Amino acid sequence: MSDALPYHPSPKKPDIALPAGACDAHCHIFGPAAEFPFAPERNYTPVDAPKQKLFALHRLLGIERAVIVQASCHGTDNTAMIDAIAAAGGRYRGIAMVKPDVTDAELAALHEGGVRGVRFNFVTHLGQDADLDAVRAVIGKIKPLGWHAVIHFEADRLEKLAPVLKELPLTMVIDHMGRVDASLGVDQPAFRMLVDLMEDERFWVKVCGSERVSRAGPPFHDAVPFARMLVDRFPDRVLWGTDWPHPNIKKHMPDDGALVDLLALIAPEEDRLHSLLVDNPTRLYWPEERT
Repeated sequence: MSDALPYHPSPKKPDIALPAGACDAHCHIFGPAAEFPFAPERNYTPVDAPKQKLFALHRLLGIERAVIVQASCHGTDNTAMIDAIAAAGGRYRGIAMVKPDVTDAELAALHEGGVRGVRFNFVTHLGQDADLDAVRAVIGKIKPLGWHAVIHFEADRLEKLAPVLKELPLTMVIDHMGRVDASLGVDQPAFRMLVDLMEDERFWVKVCGSERVSRAGPPFHDAVPFARMLVDRFPDRVLWGTDWPHPNIKKHMPDDGALVDLLALIAPEEDRLHSLLVDNPTRLYWPEERT
C-alpha cells in the first residue's frame, strides 16, 4: 500500500482575485483517521487532511463554495464528507461513492446531507475498475434524484469507455481533463475522443488536475492548452477545482495558490472565468438559486 506525499504546507496567496461566489468543484477530505477511519481495502494511506484545513485553504485562495469528492481511501463510507458539508453551512456539496446495492433510503439521506452525484473510478492505482453493470444499476437509482455521475478514468480507458458512457441517461462530469498526457499534444487520440464526448451536452469536464496532466512539472504550463481549449469550446460545461490535498502525487506536490494563478492562462477573459468558477457550478450544484 503506497503512502501519499503530504500536501503543500504553506501555499501562496494567489496573484489573481477570484470572483465572488467562486467554487472549488473538486477537493477531498481525508480523516482525521482517529475520527473517520480509512477503509481497510484502500490502495493508499493519505496524510490526514481534515475539514478545518480545507476551510482555511479556501479562505486563503478566495474560494467561497466547494464540492467535496469522496476519495477511494474512505471507500463507500461518506461520513467524513457529510460531516464537512454540514460544517460549511450550505456552501459545500458532495460527490459520494456508493455500493451497487445502495438503498433509496441511503441515497435520500445522502441527498439531505448535500450530495449531488456519485463517482466511478477507472484508474489503475485506485484498484479494480468500477463494474459496468453496477454502474448502470447505481445510475438507475440516482437519476430520479437529479444527480449526476462523475467519471474518473485514465486516458487509455476512454476508447472502451466512450460507447458505454454515451448510453448512460444522465449528466456526466469527466475528472481531470481525462488524465491525458500533455506531452502528446492536443491532437492526441485520447483528447480528440474527450472533445468528441463533450459535443454531447450531457457531458461536462473539469479543467483541473494540471499537475497530473503535465509532464514538464511546475508551473504545469504544458497542461494549459488542453484546459484553455475546453473552456473556449464548451464554456457552459466546464468546472475547475484544486484537487486538494492532491492524493497519490509522487513528486512536484503543487502549491494551490499557484494552481489558482494558472486560471489567468486557462480562462483569461472575465466572462469565461465567471462561468467556470461561479455560473457553471451554481447551475449544477445549487440550481435552486437560479429559479
